[in-house]
Amino acid sequence: MSDLTHESKIPALGKRGGGWVFLQVVLFWVLIGAGVRGKGDVAGSSLLLAVGVGTILIVLGAAIIFAGIRGLHESVTPMPKPNEDGTLVVEGVYGYVRHPIYLGVILVAFGWSAAMDSVPALFTAVVYVVFFDLKSRREEVWLREAYPDYAVYAAHTRRFVPYVY
Repeated sequence: MSDLTHESKIPALGKRGGGWVFLQVVLFWVLIGAGVRGKGDVAGSSLLLAVGVGTILIVLGAAIIFAGIRGLHESVTPMPKPNEDGTLVVEGVYGYVRHPIYLGVILVAFGWSAAMDSVPALFTAVVYVVFFDLKSRREEVWLREAYPDYAVYAAHTRRFVPYVY
């Protein structure tokens, strides 16, 4: 079927996408474990730089997550399918990217891998990028169904990185 029917080849993983949330939680714990268990071999001043950059990414990511949650107001839900009584938010951080919460989690994941000097955590952060790209594509099918103006918004606002992607 065409995009006009709002169908997706990406699975819903439940009526409201609960399977996506479950996988996201699993990935979170894999990331934490990989950071704690997978020490790299950066030493001295390079390690200090990695920890500093990692910390900055974690703080920036957390700030973006909180701005995204705050911006959604009553429409916030852990599920990728929007609430029936939700509204389309296109202001604030949503004026720059369509999925700021996912962007924030990705930044935290890369920050964690750097701060923990962990190659396995870095690999997990890359998996997060692929995961959130797929999850956001599935979510956007539901957003287009729920909000007629979503297509116009999506045409003018990037998915994760302002002015880039």
